[in-house]
Amino acid sequence: MRRGSIPGSSGHVRPVRKLGDPGLATPCGEVTDFGPALAELVEDMYATMYAAGGVGLAANQIGVPLRVFVYDCPDDEDRRHLGHVVNPRLVETGGVTVRGPEGCLSVPGVEAGTPRFDEAVVEGVTLRGEPVRVRGTGFFARCLQHECDHLEGGLYLDRLTGWRRSRALRAARKAG
Repeated sequence: MRRGSIPGSSGHVRPVRKLGDPGLATPCGEVTDFGPALAELVEDMYATMYAAGGVGLAANQIGVPLRVFVYDCPDDEDRRHLGHVVNPRLVETGGVTVRGPEGCLSVPGVEAGTPRFDEAVVEGVTLRGEPVRVRGTGFFARCLQHECDHLEGGLYLDRLTGWRRSRALRAARKAG
């Protein structure tokens, strides 16, 4: 297989920003330049996501305040979903709300039962500016909602309340 044909194979692994970094709490700006720098960013995001063992990654997690995320995530039937979305918008959620385990590359080693809709639809464009609509169910729907939250300046911890939130924040402090 030629170099560059596998997402991330020609990218560079970048440091992942951690809880407390102000860039994670700031909403990201729209992508307006669809040139080579965007393709390089997406490639680096895949490389970083794979190196960190994640299933999704938002651009602000590597210090780039743009509305872009990548994913390589299974759904509840273990079907693989692989792709990226530029300027994504969560346009639809539905189904039941499920409190399921959720973690984040920016909060390493901490997982908490987080409520999410079981169905989600995201619309945006590809790195070439072509329209894309991504529909997810189960774990993949959770991933789509999680990445969209990042681009709005949020973390899954923001969705927790009460003892779940206290316990997760305590664990994050202990993990450093």
